[in-house]
Amino acid sequence: MSRLTRLGLVAALVILLADQASKWLILEVVFRQWPPPIEVTGFFNLVMVWNRGVSFGMLASDSDTTRWLLVALALAITAGLGYWLTRIDRLLPALSIGLVIGGAIGNVIDRLRFGAVADFFDVHVLGYHWPAFNVADSAITVGVCLLLVDGLFERKEASATR
Repeated sequence: MSRLTRLGLVAALVILLADQASKWLILEVVFRQWPPPIEVTGFFNLVMVWNRGVSFGMLASDSDTTRWLLVALALAITAGLGYWLTRIDRLLPALSIGLVIGGAIGNVIDRLRFGAVADFFDVHVLGYHWPAFNVADSAITVGVCLLLVDGLFERKEASATR
């Protein structure tokens, strides 16, 4: 196993642990003492949303079939990303893939445990609320954005050397 593959897997493990620890802390400690919503700042609240769909609640359904299809899809994507990770030869994409894998597995664990993903971070500005999210969602978003940025700059560098 290459050094970059190991680094990507460490990033995935760190995200997975941070995600599950934050969910335990919020669900089992914070919300047991103070029921949501909790206003933390003028632009940030803790809320409780059980997301039975994918991003922003799309494809949401109470159906067990949908739940298991989403678990299977996430695991298939994670397997594909894991294979890609073994072939990576640069640090940024390796870490980015690790972020996505860790976040995806964190949300799969929620679907297996609860039947839905626990989302609780609520950011709002000027009356607009971003859909509630969690650490796993953040890691997936950051990982995908970094992969896109890396892809854009890698192409520019490759074109410049030709």
